Amino acid sequence: MDSVAALSAGHDAAICAVYDPAVSYADVARSLLDGLPRAGVTRLLVVGLASILPTADGVALMDTPGYPQEYRSFYLDHAAGAAVLRGSTVDLDWLIVSPAGDVDHGSGRTGRYRQAPADAASRVSYADLAVALLDEIDTPKHHRTHVGVETAS
Repeated sequence: MDSVAALSAGHDAAICAVYDPAVSYADVARSLLDGLPRAGVTRLLVVGLASILPTADGVALMDTPGYPQEYRSFYLDHAAGAAVLRGSTVDLDWLIVSPAGDVDHGSGRTGRYRQAPADAASRVSYADLAVALLDEIDTPKHHRTHVGVETAS
């Protein structure tokens, strides 16, 4: 936790993009909630998973029929980290931003993305996801929630 504060000192915002099945996302969230405010950071953006994002029907994508379950423990770990953020009372403006479905690995920046509920068929390019994160730092529109983004046609 002290290392989070030390590394983030002097910054206005932080982006957390962790992908390590050996890491506890709840522990990561707790460390960020402790260290970032101590460093004066006011905004946290977390790259999340579509798997835990609600569909238009309000059901988490991971709980929809036919959704792959071989990584369910990984999904649940991300959900635990999101729950830590949702339950926090610290003065930190956080947001989880996920692809609404999956990342389009072959596509570049289109400059067109939109907020969307979870949908396994949805796609967003890495570049458009990155722009969505940066836009939420420069001009925050969502606070203390989880949103999905997809490339707009």
